[in-house]
Amino acid sequence: MAETTTITLAEVSRQADKIIANVERVILGKRRQIELALTALLCGGHVLLEDVPGVGKTVLAKSLAVTLGCSYKRIQFTPDLLPSDITGVSIYNQHSSEFRFLEGPVFANIVLADEINRASPKTQAALLECMEEHQVTTDGHTRHLPLPFFVLATQNPIEYEGTYPLPESQLDRFLLRQSIGYPPRAQEREIIVQQSRYNPLNDLEPVIDAAGLLAMQQAVKTVHVSDNALDYLLNIVEATRVHRSLYLGASPRGSIALHRAAQSYAAITGETFVTPDHIKVLAPYVLSHRVMVRPEARIDGVTASEVIEEIGNSVPVDKG
Repeated sequence: MAETTTITLAEVSRQADKIIANVERVILGKRRQIELALTALLCGGHVLLEDVPGVGKTVLAKSLAVTLGCSYKRIQFTPDLLPSDITGVSIYNQHSSEFRFLEGPVFANIVLADEINRASPKTQAALLECMEEHQVTTDGHTRHLPLPFFVLATQNPIEYEGTYPLPESQLDRFLLRQSIGYPPRAQEREIIVQQSRYNPLNDLEPVIDAAGLLAMQQAVKTVHVSDNALDYLLNIVEATRVHRSLYLGASPRGSIALHRAAQSYAAITGETFVTPDHIKVLAPYVLSHRVMVRPEARIDGVTASEVIEEIGNSVPVDKG
C-alpha cells in the first residue's frame, strides 16, 4: 500500500485536469465519460461500462492505468472462468511441504473485467468481496488488495446469447453505470487518421502515481455538502421509491453512493462544496442501475435513466 500524503482541493482539481487531458490524447471527444470514470475512482467506487464493442472501453481502462502510474490487469470473463481464476489459488510445494498462494489478476490497482456478464453468477460473485471490502478470502485466509483499487467492468447490451445478467447485488457494487457511445464524426475522422500513423497509447506517460491518487481520494472527502444539497439528494432518492414507473427504488446504499460521487465530481470541477447541479448531473449514472422499471412502463419504452432525469428536473431545489 502506498503512503498517503495530504493535498488541497485546489490541487485535486489541477491534477484531475492533467489526468483528463492525458487520457483525452487517446480517447477523443469523450471528456464527460472520462470525468465520470475519474469521479468513481476518486471516491473509491467502480464503473460498469455498458456499450457495443469497439467504442473504446478497453482503451479507456488502459489509458487510465498508464496515466495514473498504477498496476493494471485485464480479466476476460468467459462461461468457463472459475472464481479461483480471478482471486488466485493455493499451490502445494513438495519441497517445503507447504501451500503457496498464487495471486490472481484481481491483485492490481486497476482491474478491467471485460465482458463480465459472460461468466457464471458464481464467478461474478468472486468480485463482490473484492469490490466492497478490497480483500480476498481463500482457504480461510484474508488477503488485502493493493490500494487504490478500481474495477472497470464492461458488458455488451445487445448480445444476450451466452450471457448471464448481473444480479442486483453485483450491480449495486458499481458506483455508476455509463456508456461511451459513438464518437462525433469529426473525432472519428481524427481517430482514423491518428491510428493509421501510430497508437497514441504507446506514447502515454504517467502524470501521477498511486500515492498521489490516494491523497486525492482523501482530499475529496473534505468537500462540503450543505444541508440543502443533502436534502435535494434525499428527495431524489425518495422520489424513486414512489414513482409511478418504478417498482423498486434506490436503497440507502444508492444515497451513500450519490453523496460520495457528488463530493468527488465537485472536487474535479474545481468546487469546494457540492451543489444541486452536481447531484442532478450524477443521479442518472449513479441511480439508474439501482432501480427497476415497471414492465408496463418498459413496454412503452421508458428507461431508468429517463425516469431519474425526470425526477431530478421535477424535485425542487431549496435556494436557502
